[in-house]
Amino acid sequence: MLTPEENEVLTRVGPGTPMGQLMRQHWTPVCLIEEVAERDGTPLLVEVLGERYVAFRDTDGRLGLLDELCPHRRASLVLGRNEECGLRCLYHGWKMDVDGNIVAMSSEPEGSPLMDKVKHRSYPVREWGGFVWAWFGAKEDMPEFDPPAFAPTEDSPIAILKIRIPCNWAQIHEGQIDSAHSSSLHSSDMVPARVERASADDKSWYRPSTDKSPRMQTQTTSYGFHYAAIRRPIKNADTHNYLRITEYVAPYYSLIPPNNMYNVASVIVPIDDVTTAFHFIAWGTEDVPSTEEWRKFAHARKGIDVNERWEPVRTIENNFLQDRQAMKLGNFTGIKGIPNQDIAMWVTQGPIADRSADVLGASDLAIVEFRRLMVDAARKVAEGGKAIGTGEPRVRQATIASREGVYPKTVDWRTLGETGETVAAE
Repeated sequence: MLTPEENEVLTRVGPGTPMGQLMRQHWTPVCLIEEVAERDGTPLLVEVLGERYVAFRDTDGRLGLLDELCPHRRASLVLGRNEECGLRCLYHGWKMDVDGNIVAMSSEPEGSPLMDKVKHRSYPVREWGGFVWAWFGAKEDMPEFDPPAFAPTEDSPIAILKIRIPCNWAQIHEGQIDSAHSSSLHSSDMVPARVERASADDKSWYRPSTDKSPRMQTQTTSYGFHYAAIRRPIKNADTHNYLRITEYVAPYYSLIPPNNMYNVASVIVPIDDVTTAFHFIAWGTEDVPSTEEWRKFAHARKGIDVNERWEPVRTIENNFLQDRQAMKLGNFTGIKGIPNQDIAMWVTQGPIADRSADVLGASDLAIVEFRRLMVDAARKVAEGGKAIGTGEPRVRQATIASREGVYPKTVDWRTLGETGETVAAE
């Protein structure tokens, strides 16, 4: 458990907060590229880390991210006209380009010197791996963009779903790095089977273990931490372990152990203290499903399972559309879609979970590590130190990988990343 003060440090992300300062020392994924794909298209409201911005793609295809409110009289640029390589405020016709330069002032006299004196605040952006990434720290401190592990190259195969969730970012991360819950919460979708390793088809995911009580081991890394969930395999349990190794890359994403078809990741970005953008990703192989197939499999299709603002139709008010009859017939949760099952657990903890009241057990070792690591990391930043993952020596994110498989008990999971070797049970 955490003290109330520690919980504040962990969960608050607005300007000036320790965790908010930490996150602003990283490139932040702020929206999907698909949301700003159209040239001269509708401007997009971007809400992240307790602040509001506007994103737009101009006539030439350049992408801009600006403070939401016009520098003139503070009206919202989200309602503005995106035309002729700039975003024009409706109020008085001031127009800004993607770099924040004022290129027109309709309300001012021709040749007004004011145009050269005003510049709107803009933010560096990169498009990569299906996301728009922004730099919110000081521009003189901006590092080179380091491609994330789930998109090591520009053409990496990737499918992303997005859901806007009404709760704090930290309880979502705790859910994503918690390997133990999947054996219960997702037991109708992650089915034990006599397979050599985790497998998948268009109906279910399959695992070579019936063990619901994994042993946990963790190890801190320069970028976060990783841990192994160690289970008894269905085959050769006397001589082998089934290992699932999860990577937490602070502060925004986790690499979840893959299956035989594709790798899995989650990207979790605070909108504010009590709202979070959750992204669930399949990536990295030629068998990656299409975006539509992925969203259909997870019951997260836009216009069907989530609305135009990515808000889920399954809510706490309608019990997440839980089907009690399906539960009687054998479905464990009665909730369709692996992410939706998770969301029900995250949201019912409250907008910000009270970590001074929970009771942790042996299976919660990764949760304990996450809380300790991030509270300490945020305090370090508040004291003037560097954010976790930004110091030297740096680890290239593309070299980080989650793993899973059936291995001899003599194998130390901490060494698997050194060779990439997978040893299946005979």
